[in-house]
Amino acid sequence: MSNEKHPISELMDSSLQNLRTLVDADTVVGEAITTPDGTVIIPVSKVSFGFASGGSDIPTIKQAGQFGGGAGGGVSVQPIAFLVIKDGHVELLQMNDSKTTADRIVTMAPEMVDKFAELFAKRDKKERRAHIEADGGESKG
Repeated sequence: MSNEKHPISELMDSSLQNLRTLVDADTVVGEAITTPDGTVIIPVSKVSFGFASGGSDIPTIKQAGQFGGGAGGGVSVQPIAFLVIKDGHVELLQMNDSKTTADRIVTMAPEMVDKFAELFAKRDKKERRAHIEADGGESKG
């Protein structure tokens, strides 16, 4: 068996290599944009791509190894959201108005983290006060 690549492999490799140059991680999560007031905005996109190739060895009497084929692909980039970071708070601004449970969880996650942090800070403060009062008003810190 020959070590030569079949022409269809070369078509596929060439097409996929060109698609790789179009789609990278910066396509999905874009470069951060900083506004004059210090707000950082990061675009988030949905990237879809498709690829197809085909070919056939063409039987001929005069010359063996004739091949005909083709390949193609396409890419779609759709902005779906923006991460907005301002004054230490993160917010997800979605482009569509989808309100599935998963969407709500992702949207509310940064806000919920802030609320839990506040709750734990208040609880810790109350516990410290209770220990100080139990020790007769002196801090043993």
